Amino acid sequence: MAEQHKYKFDVKMTCTGCSGAVTRVLEKAKADGVSDFSVNLETQEVLVTGTIPYEDVLAKIKKTGKEVRSGETLE
Repeated sequence: MAEQHKYKFDVKMTCTGCSGAVTRVLEKAKADGVSDFSVNLETQEVLVTGTIPYEDVLAKIKKTGKEVRSGETLE
């Protein structure tokens, strides 16, 4: 089984529409190896856990048109 990773992204989200777009794209990414995620509009933080590579998660979030200010691998 592939190794689980945890990523944290600082995504510029100004409204529930923004966080909703990120939530939808990550929900679809469950087929690609995302096992869990949380989108926090208040802190503008997106946490993603799964076997999916970091670059793939970053590309999916960027596809929403939201600015990803930073991202890091936590584990």
